[in-house]
Amino acid sequence: MNAETLNLNTSRGQTTAVVARPDGDATATVILIHEWWGINDHIRDLAGRYANEGYIGVAPDLYRGKVAKDSEEASRFMYELDTVDGLETISQALMEAKRAYGVQKIGITGYCMGGTFALRAACEMSELAAAAAFYGDIPEEKEISKLKVPTIFFAGKRDNWINPEKVAILKKAAREYSLPLEVVSYDADHAFFNDTRPEVYDANAAKDAWQRVLTHFRKHLSEAARPTRA
Repeated sequence: MNAETLNLNTSRGQTTAVVARPDGDATATVILIHEWWGINDHIRDLAGRYANEGYIGVAPDLYRGKVAKDSEEASRFMYELDTVDGLETISQALMEAKRAYGVQKIGITGYCMGGTFALRAACEMSELAAAAAFYGDIPEEKEISKLKVPTIFFAGKRDNWINPEKVAILKKAAREYSLPLEVVSYDADHAFFNDTRPEVYDANAAKDAWQRVLTHFRKHLSEAARPTRA
């Protein structure tokens, strides 16, 4: 695996993206949107996991270098981030990944706040070939009704933020608008995929979700990505 950085220019200032590239060739990229903490070691590790599966993992920094020290600061950073600004940064990451790596297919994933942005991006960015959103907030009906990108959404039944009531709204929209959306719920808490937080991490749910994501991306990102290890 090779680690590097992409420079991104947006209308509200410069930022970067953490990149993890497989040792071999790859023509598929997974855009990885960070949690409300920012670009930390957990996000770098996830980018590396995608690289080990044969994808170019690209994690744009929506906070422009800021990393939260605690949940209070993380909450402040998240609510200070304008949705339009975050989506522009994601769009720039898509374009720069295409330019720098000549990628043919691009998927997107994200966790917590990143799940919110991943799902919203899937509703708005036709360049995306697939999306996997983890316990992010649900877009308004006028936005979610535009979803054309094959998407899988993961939720925890014990999540007090993205609670079962919100998930039910998403399921209802999927039925009403015939969206290409699958919803998977586990008996788990918010952030169940984050193995650096033992108080919420659920190994069984995380393992199952990871396999579902890989199957989803392999289906929709074609055979462009080839695992570099078993």
